[in-house]
Amino acid sequence: MKVAGLGFRKDVTLASLREALRAAGGPEGLTAIATISDKADAEPLLQLARECGVPVKAVPADVLASVDTLTQSKLVTGKFGTGSIAEAAALAVAGPRARLIATRVVSQDRTATAAIAEGDGA
Repeated sequence: MKVAGLGFRKDVTLASLREALRAAGGPEGLTAIATISDKADAEPLLQLARECGVPVKAVPADVLASVDTLTQSKLVTGKFGTGSIAEAAALAVAGPRARLIATRVVSQDRTATAAIAEGDGA
């Protein structure tokens, strides 16, 4: 199972999400896109998932807070208790033995982040 985790600001565009995903390695082989629950219904994210032909998996904030991430954003850590929404969401959905194959990357406009994890999903 290959999962792209995405973190983003409210004003994110589809183009910024695409850019971040491409920078993390692209949509090839993805089985899901994951993000924090309260943003899982954002239209640009849903559009990206449709383009990639994969479902969006919503991850509760308390689950994300329990995931250790390789990169650390002080703002995200202070707000959500994890260093990277993108990394934590990808790892949480990819399963307990998941590993990151692409750490968090940020779009040029700084409104979107993406990371990719692989795991067994169990």
